[in-house]
Amino acid sequence: MKTKHWIVDNLEHVTKNSPQIVQAAELLKKNELVAFPTETVYGLGANAKSDEAVAKIYSAKGRPSDNPLIIHIAKKEQLTEIVDSYPDWIDPLIDRFWPGPLTLVLPKKEGLSNLATAGLSTVAVRMPDHPAALALIEAANLPIAAPSANLSGKPSPTSAKHVMDDLEGRIPGIVDAGPTGLGVESTVLDCTEDIPVILRPGSVTKQQLEEVIGSVRIDAALLNQEELPKAPGMKYTHYAPDAPLTIVDGSKEFIEQLIQKEKEKEKKVGVLTTEENSRFYSADKIVVCGKRSDLRTVASALYDSLRKFNEEQLDVLFSEAFPAEGVGQAIMNRLLKAASHRIIKER
Repeated sequence: MKTKHWIVDNLEHVTKNSPQIVQAAELLKKNELVAFPTETVYGLGANAKSDEAVAKIYSAKGRPSDNPLIIHIAKKEQLTEIVDSYPDWIDPLIDRFWPGPLTLVLPKKEGLSNLATAGLSTVAVRMPDHPAALALIEAANLPIAAPSANLSGKPSPTSAKHVMDDLEGRIPGIVDAGPTGLGVESTVLDCTEDIPVILRPGSVTKQQLEEVIGSVRIDAALLNQEELPKAPGMKYTHYAPDAPLTIVDGSKEFIEQLIQKEKEKEKKVGVLTTEENSRFYSADKIVVCGKRSDLRTVASALYDSLRKFNEEQLDVLFSEAFPAEGVGQAIMNRLLKAASHRIIKER
């Protein structure tokens, strides 16, 4: 299969009638797959109403089919197509955060593919804040199921190159609008509980949600890895580079000691760090991931940084830990998944 590549280089003027968007939307209408950019990561889109189309997502990604997908819409009116009903307090969330990186879990309406919702009675839905994504969804005139456009378990794609590295020849097309902005997936909020529950942390923080709707809980699975996660994308190991990754919660001196111990064993070592600390380490490959003083830069660069470790044959990877507050909670959540929860704490 040859993957068609549509470049959208003028986001200010992209519409549902743009030739690249029209061609990509035709594929979606034919129950084919199209990768497209959002403000978080690139998604792998399919008609959310078609079992045939959704099954192709799982096949292309190598993703377990018991892992539900997020449904993307372009207008609030599309909610009535896929959601049965929702309480009045949802509207202030939509008004504040849509379009944007907030996914809402709500009771689903019949008509969606059961593969897209993994047979659950709920559906995860969001409106992406990206002109190319919105134009594509509007042109297709369909709700679009779209997990991240990568091979299952690999770091999520924040550029078209990442998508092509993983899926070229496995999918019919990709809309290329350059790198994404936020870099980590949307916050997922379960709105079916008495007190809403964050199932996956993202750029929209607990504090921001509580400013709009009051009390919000954090899913026990985020606090205790023995609990079973309910959120899309959080049930299995994700984001992992080729070499085993360990998070180090300690000083840069302690991290450097760990690097030296591995090098004495003739191991090739990589380290994920920030601009502030990058010159301190003696690792074979040092990947700078944003600024510690601005964790949003770390979130934006995280997946690209993890992929950079695959450019060389490395044996061991270490990553600095980050404060698990605000967007830092999302960063640590993704790093822990990438490291299979391996973490060393300095005593």
